[in-house]
Amino acid sequence: MEKANATLLTEFVLSGLTREQQWKIPLFLLFLVIYLLTMVGNLGLIALIWNDPHLHIPMYIFLGNLAFVDTWMSSTVTPKMLANLLEKNKMISLSECMIQFFSFAITVTTECFLLAAMAYDRYVAICKPLLYPVIMTNRLCIQLVVLSFIGGIIHALIHEGFLFRLTFCNSNIIHHFYCDIIPLLKISCTDTFINYLMIFIFAGFIQAFTIVIILVSYTLVLFTVLKKKSEKSIRKTFSTCGAHLLSVSLYYGPLVFIYVYPAFSQTDDQDTMNSLFYTVIIPVLNPMIYSLRNKQVINSLTKTLKGNVHTSY
Repeated sequence: MEKANATLLTEFVLSGLTREQQWKIPLFLLFLVIYLLTMVGNLGLIALIWNDPHLHIPMYIFLGNLAFVDTWMSSTVTPKMLANLLEKNKMISLSECMIQFFSFAITVTTECFLLAAMAYDRYVAICKPLLYPVIMTNRLCIQLVVLSFIGGIIHALIHEGFLFRLTFCNSNIIHHFYCDIIPLLKISCTDTFINYLMIFIFAGFIQAFTIVIILVSYTLVLFTVLKKKSEKSIRKTFSTCGAHLLSVSLYYGPLVFIYVYPAFSQTDDQDTMNSLFYTVIIPVLNPMIYSLRNKQVINSLTKTLKGNVHTSY
């Protein structure tokens, strides 16, 4: 009877970003602008790479897929968050919650693998330039992209499957602005030890594995560049790789804190701020970080804009 009653709790309330009424409209407008910029920046970058044959090389194929994943992640989280800032009814059904988490888990994991693949690509390009066309073919690039998405889907399925074993009877208030696994575990009336263990094992392994690839790749790049002792080469390499490292550090910082750092030691506010950073802020920053310091992307954009201007006349 107790278990039957527990399973009746199938609707939840997302507490959102704030309970202060005076902050809701300003926050709505701020994050609406950020979301629109995210869509324009990432979809624009995808269109630019798609339309320019000169950008159909591994570096930009990875970049285009990263932009797609950022668009997907932002669209999974932000629209619901914006709606909850305006609506009094912040209810979300269990099925909607599971779908949102599944979508989010795919994107956050896939992005980890893509960032590692991009680091390996830069390693081959800079440390083995003569062998680059042989090693990093478009075929290998596409295989790495596909494997990144498969890894994201498998990881999401694992945690989704373990979430279905839970029942909710103590509280239906999710102290978050979207359905993430840690806030759900905190309100479950089922023993969640196995769920936390799966998070530590799988999320911890994926983050450690991809971070090691990134660190090793860029360390080898650094040594290779410094050996050349060419100021122009050093400047060019740091311009490209510096952007990648900036994006990686901004992304992994909050991620490691949430999913590897013991979950019970986090406050809800800390969890919310960290999640906000990598689900809303990072997707709008990535197109700027990767594009503004990339001459090929800027040249392609300039040509496209000039072509559109001439066409309009």
